[in-house]
Amino acid sequence: MAINITYLSHSGFKMEIDGKSVLIDPFLSSPLSPMPLGDIDADFIILTHGHGDHSANAPDIAKRTGATVIANFEVANWMSAQGVQNTSGHNPGGGTDHGFGRVEYTPAWHSSSMPDGSYGGVACGVIIFAPGLTIYHAGDTALFSDMKLIGAKGIDVAMLPIGDHFTMGPADSIEAIKLIQPGFVIPIHYNTFPPIQQDAGAWAQKVQSQTGATPVVMKPGESRVF
Repeated sequence: MAINITYLSHSGFKMEIDGKSVLIDPFLSSPLSPMPLGDIDADFIILTHGHGDHSANAPDIAKRTGATVIANFEVANWMSAQGVQNTSGHNPGGGTDHGFGRVEYTPAWHSSSMPDGSYGGVACGVIIFAPGLTIYHAGDTALFSDMKLIGAKGIDVAMLPIGDHFTMGPADSIEAIKLIQPGFVIPIHYNTFPPIQQDAGAWAQKVQSQTGATPVVMKPGESRVF
């Protein structure tokens, strides 16, 4: 099954999977976002952690569309407290089937707090086992050796941060790709703010020369079928 993936900017994506609209970390308040907050549709919203550049727009989207928010346990509870009707709380190592595919949460090395400063549980990555395609969104994370175990699940598309400062930078992302061994890799969490400015073209050249993955650098609003 072909899956259309649209880059929303920062770490956010919209995926069309088996007739469902699935968002990951939709930060539509990003200065780079091409899509107004009120225009996006969603059946599911997957969140990696609580920081505002990943979760702040989710309550408004979910309440307008009726989407189910899939997140770690604490983030899911916070979303419920904001008036979101449908949530599914997880923790690393656990997963559930949501019709469009199985969603599993993985560890990520990062902090997590909600936009109001309250506790946001542990930061996570996410693996989506969709029909014919396995997608790994690493969330905000440092490099860690157990990425090799994530890669053993057979990752077709990896979405990895390259911004440095708050997450791993380009050099560590190359090492992550070597551990995960995805077919395709999309850079995320870069160029949104001055501290995370990176040259994605230079990064892509290193991916091509040093790993077996195919780099896919997407502009905000751009779509790609996998």
